[in-house]
Amino acid sequence: MSQSILPQSINSVPTVIPHKRRVSVNRLRHFVPFLTIIVVLVIWQVVVSAKLYPPFIIPSPLSVVDKAVVVIGDGSLLRHTLVTFANVVAGLLVGLALGVSLGYLIAKTPFLEDFLSPIIVAVQSAPVVAYAPLLVIWFGSGPTSKIVTGALIVFFPMLMNTIVGIRTVPQPLRDLMLSMRATRWQTFSKLEVPAAMPVLIGGLKISATLAVIGAVVGEFISANAGLGFLVNLARSQYDTPLVIISVLTLTLIARLLYGVVSFIERYVLRWQMRSRRS
Repeated sequence: MSQSILPQSINSVPTVIPHKRRVSVNRLRHFVPFLTIIVVLVIWQVVVSAKLYPPFIIPSPLSVVDKAVVVIGDGSLLRHTLVTFANVVAGLLVGLALGVSLGYLIAKTPFLEDFLSPIIVAVQSAPVVAYAPLLVIWFGSGPTSKIVTGALIVFFPMLMNTIVGIRTVPQPLRDLMLSMRATRWQTFSKLEVPAAMPVLIGGLKISATLAVIGAVVGEFISANAGLGFLVNLARSQYDTPLVIISVLTLTLIARLLYGVVSFIERYVLRWQMRSRRS
């Protein structure tokens, strides 16, 4: 009898990972991105050392660092970065306001969806690069055309996420608000906004990176400042290190905006995170 009980008792004991081991594993995970960067740099340097391509096509990491020191020292990188960042933020805010506002109206009015869907689908089915020249002609070569381009590329994901978020609010909760004689504003602020917020935050994360694409596309078409302009200038001069620096700066802008949205998500949806923990 003891032989039959012993294996069952052993198998029934759950495997518990010690707390110290879990903490050490979590700490190691923070170093994984740095390990990835080191691996990429090593592979990059190996390709350069093997001389598979000429230096003006694939420069060495040190040459990129030297070029970065020059453009940071003379202030040109900061100047172009601030221009692009301003266009990105403005386009993101405009596209966010338009997408959320119109998305809410469409979610509440099905007739409006039927009326506007052909126009919305037609605009979004064409790549932004195709109609960006028209925006430059209509709004000029200044920052307005870049802001409009960024707003258009942000508009669609925010529109769709708003529609989905509002329409997925459970009907029993709406009936509960009606039974409590809640006003439209109370239903909007106390029910619809909190219920749709996870979907809206997801759309905002996508839009934060798409806004960078929209602004840069506008700068590619016509601009005299900005990182898109700097990429065009470096490409015409076969200055590959400057192209790489400009692209990395655009990546940092997108990552910064994504991080800001993630911080907002943790603050706004802290009630949801607490419920998951409990």
